[in-house]
Amino acid sequence: MDLVIIPAGVPRKPGMTRDDLFKINAGIVQSLCEGVAKFCPRAIVNIISNPVNSTVAIAAEVFKRAGVYNPKLLMGVTTLDVARANTFVAEVLGVDPKAVNVPVVGGHAGVTILPLLSQVQPSCYFTKQEVEYLTNRIQNGGTEVVEAKAGAGSATLSMAYAAVKFADACLRGLRGDAEVIECAFVASEVTELPFFATKVQLGRGGIEVVFPLGLLNEYERAGLEQAKKELKASIEKGISFVRN
Repeated sequence: MDLVIIPAGVPRKPGMTRDDLFKINAGIVQSLCEGVAKFCPRAIVNIISNPVNSTVAIAAEVFKRAGVYNPKLLMGVTTLDVARANTFVAEVLGVDPKAVNVPVVGGHAGVTILPLLSQVQPSCYFTKQEVEYLTNRIQNGGTEVVEAKAGAGSATLSMAYAAVKFADACLRGLRGDAEVIECAFVASEVTELPFFATKVQLGRGGIEVVFPLGLLNEYERAGLEQAKKELKASIEKGISFVRN
């Protein structure tokens, strides 16, 4: 088996944070990753189960304990954040979302989701108000869906789209296609944190390149510091769940 996708767990409901899901989903992810370690330890693993900021760390600890951990094969799927960012930015610009590429870094919950609007392609300019509006909407896109569905669940079709898009990228990388680049939450030295979402290049061995953040403006640097503080706690929570 070359690719394992883990979306298992309970969906978010109104009033719940991704952290509230931890108590239920953490054990599910741990159990599934123990199966991966036993039966397909060389597979690329896509973690979708929330809270991704913690569940990726849980998966890593399980694989380390089993002696099969390869950081190039473990990826938290943050593609939905990118899809939302592309959509919301395209709405502001009045263009097709397919024509927009917004790097989204950090993590996959609230303020840890950091859209780099200064690096949008094609290059464009946003007012301070537009930057604040877009950043807030991208960070709270999941909550917007949960509240709109009023207890009927969380993002489903959009998450399925994101899962397929990222899985397809992984498979294209395995096939040897060139320049397969996506954002993902991965083992990283881009910051002082052990895991961080940035652009990565995918290939036959999984993650081939973890790209640096690039030049950030003042607003993004402030957002980065806020994101790292929350990410640190979430990652440590995932590590402690397995170790303790």
